[in-house]
Amino acid sequence: MPVSPRPAVNTAAIRARRGPKVAVDPRRAYAFFRERERSAVGVIEDIGTVLLTNRECPFTCVFCDLWRHTLDEPTPRGAIVAQLEEALPQLMPVSVVKLYNAGNFFDPQAISPGDWPAIAELVKWARVVIVENHPRLTDDRLLGFRDLLSGRLEVALGLETANENILSRLNKQMTVADFDRTARWLRDHDCDVRAFVQLGLPGLTGDEDVEWTVRSIETAFSAGAQAVSIIPTRAGNGLMDDWQQQGHFTPPRLDSLHMVQQQGMALRAGRVFVDLWNAEQFASCPTCASRQVLAMHDMNLTQTSLPWPTCSCPNQSV
Repeated sequence: MPVSPRPAVNTAAIRARRGPKVAVDPRRAYAFFRERERSAVGVIEDIGTVLLTNRECPFTCVFCDLWRHTLDEPTPRGAIVAQLEEALPQLMPVSVVKLYNAGNFFDPQAISPGDWPAIAELVKWARVVIVENHPRLTDDRLLGFRDLLSGRLEVALGLETANENILSRLNKQMTVADFDRTARWLRDHDCDVRAFVQLGLPGLTGDEDVEWTVRSIETAFSAGAQAVSIIPTRAGNGLMDDWQQQGHFTPPRLDSLHMVQQQGMALRAGRVFVDLWNAEQFASCPTCASRQVLAMHDMNLTQTSLPWPTCSCPNQSV
């Protein structure tokens, strides 16, 4: 049976339980790196990912820990351009770039629209530019940035879950219908779409959690997403830690993440990726964690199901 998370979720309650932010420089991206990903045409390519430093996302989802590297005030004009001027030369050569910003690319207080022409010039070599945005901030303003790009614009939207009851408890401040409408609007306006869904959200446990995550993947693909990334829900964000101690939240198991990855790929509706950052923490057996994560990494690249590397270590169940 689902467990109702408590206390009541709202922005004030979430922020009251958070720790301090990390000091950041508005003219420097807080991280950038190269990664590999399978493209829609089946080619494994290098991607340059820049984690931009900017104003904090106003939506304050209960599960999100990205606020740690954000500004309290609007991002100064020219700051994002300076960040990219430093980061991008160190990532080349790549053909796809992710400009992720711990929030919403089309929030004018996070990314100044006045910087769009310079940003577009800096990424004019990119075949695809991928940004993150909330459905409620996705509208005609986006088309101005799309038209500045030489390559295609892809927008990553956080669906999180297709379970309306659980979604309403996350302070996400949107509905499944909002996601569906936005994804379809983006496709109608010649933009590509990827979606984030989560495994292990408070209020869902065990087989029900896996079932709803797969249903969420189906929902994202039905709305027009061409790729779905599965994010294992993590503790470490104040209220989430409280709920874990109270038994209202249990981080997902690594084998459950593999199960969802397999079932998502079996839909054959688009690319399915799993977020493997620090994924070893979800393993039942520390000794076997690295080869289990490697199997899922290989599945990400090949988009082919691989068997779960079972554990035969003493006193371990999987």
